[in-house]
Amino acid sequence: MTPVQSQPHRAAASCHDAHAELHCSFRWQVPARMNIAQLCSRRWADNPLHAQRIAVRWETEDGAAGELSYAQLQARADRLSNALRDAGVGVGDRVALVLPQRPETAIAQIAVAQLGAVAMPLSMLFGPDALAYRLQDSGAVLALADEGAMANLRAVRADCPALRSVITLGGAIAPGELEWHALLRQAADGFDAHDTAADDPAVLIYTSGTTGPPKGALIPQRALIGNLSGFVCSQNWFGVDDDEVFWSPADWAWTGGLMDALLPSLYFGRCIVAYQGRFSPERAFDLLQRHRVTHSFLFPTALKAMMKAVPEPQRHYRLSLRALMSAGEAVGDAVFDWCRDQLGVGVNEMFGQTEINYIVGNCASYVDVNGRRQPAWPARPGSMGRAYPGHRVAVIDDQGRECARGIPGDVALHRLDVHGHADPVFFLGYWRNEAATRAKFTGDTGDSWCRTGDTAVMDADGYLWYQGRSDDVFKAAGYRIGPSEVENCLVKHPAVANAAVVPKPDAERGALVKAYIVLAPGFAGSDALVAELQRHVRGQLAPYEYPKEIEFIDALPMTTTGKVQRRVLRLQEEEREQDRAQRARRAPAR
Repeated sequence: MTPVQSQPHRAAASCHDAHAELHCSFRWQVPARMNIAQLCSRRWADNPLHAQRIAVRWETEDGAAGELSYAQLQARADRLSNALRDAGVGVGDRVALVLPQRPETAIAQIAVAQLGAVAMPLSMLFGPDALAYRLQDSGAVLALADEGAMANLRAVRADCPALRSVITLGGAIAPGELEWHALLRQAADGFDAHDTAADDPAVLIYTSGTTGPPKGALIPQRALIGNLSGFVCSQNWFGVDDDEVFWSPADWAWTGGLMDALLPSLYFGRCIVAYQGRFSPERAFDLLQRHRVTHSFLFPTALKAMMKAVPEPQRHYRLSLRALMSAGEAVGDAVFDWCRDQLGVGVNEMFGQTEINYIVGNCASYVDVNGRRQPAWPARPGSMGRAYPGHRVAVIDDQGRECARGIPGDVALHRLDVHGHADPVFFLGYWRNEAATRAKFTGDTGDSWCRTGDTAVMDADGYLWYQGRSDDVFKAAGYRIGPSEVENCLVKHPAVANAAVVPKPDAERGALVKAYIVLAPGFAGSDALVAELQRHVRGQLAPYEYPKEIEFIDALPMTTTGKVQRRVLRLQEEEREQDRAQRARRAPAR
């Protein structure tokens, strides 16, 4: 499949379809010594036939634009590695990258990796408290920051004693800070990369905190290889055509942008588009068209916004899409059908998380050993897909036993693949949190399942059907409710731009179904619309699933990775109920 990852083997006789054949023939090939910088940059820069190919094509919201070849990417990464080493950064040190989608972010990732240090990407959306928590918890020794992040970084620097140096890209330079361009001009050319092992740490990513305070997931060098089977499959065999161009609005500070977009695109020596600016549906279509993007990753929230803003994009845009992956939330059949009919590609949904990324999903087609494109396993609207090659995935119960098909349980990944070999996708553990690491696994050390905390059902064909985060699924009047199905039904109504469903405490039923609705442009909330939406859901789903209460809001609470924070809404409902109960107790008896 790739130069480092796997070469196809002859399928076993028991393989009865494309999905099974890929699993049977797949073998992980992980070198004992490896480095992300070598795989994603240096091997291309040192190849005369590839060095001048474009690695990053970038533009900003105000119209600036440019390109960065693989030779330029490596040369600037070498200079930055030398500058970081001169600033005292050593092997294993954490380096914070508070950077958006821009070429310097790719340069920094390569520079930190070949130095043997640990990159800690941080979102530009983080305020002072979020930055301080991560900088303090990680003990980061240096931060590279975009001009737009400097005010928040300066506000907390005094509270982060381990942070010895700050490098800024543009803007005024305060005492004790270094300027990126001046630093690189002074740095030496060439750099001898540190010899890292596959198990050495490469990236520290703090989870988005949908279910508690953020934890730092320590990602090894080998995890890049562990991501590749899913990336290749979800992008309909990425790496086959020389003209492939990738773009995604996913923030490169998160797993979705870093491990699902930037690094795998560079691994295959392809061009990735970096857009530094705010997302809008119209801008997304413009980028897809102008850059002739062939492969993309778009969150369901982005796809919903694009569908509502431009219902018939084929009338206005000439698109070159060959594959589209989506993750983070369930896409639902309304969006799935629109992508197929209007974008010209089916959505390959994918599932994973920072700790074990890219493990389940769909694949429309693959290329066989003779170079012929073949149908893979078709996406089933609403399904998460099936396990990607190299990953042994199951639905397990509280005791760690595999559930029978059709029975809901926790989606989990085994440490060993179907051939009994170690799966390289696993994280090393949570940063300085052994208890949380142990709690993530069920079973013996060498024979254990890693729980995702997401509830799903596996059908007879191995497709997983998402029901929600384990703490999102709830019971109302004795019925088990998965919010995603109700949300998908609501979004099909033209008045609904987005929706989140949570339980509202109820004395008689235990809980009732409540929906928070963000209205599409041109619609206004009213009692009549509430009744209409309730009838809409009742006509499509089971009677117990329709929202007994609907509240219209301007925006849903979201994580910076684009996931709906139902937990925030759920806690809000619990607090409201507590307030109502207190008022009732204080009310005078009649």
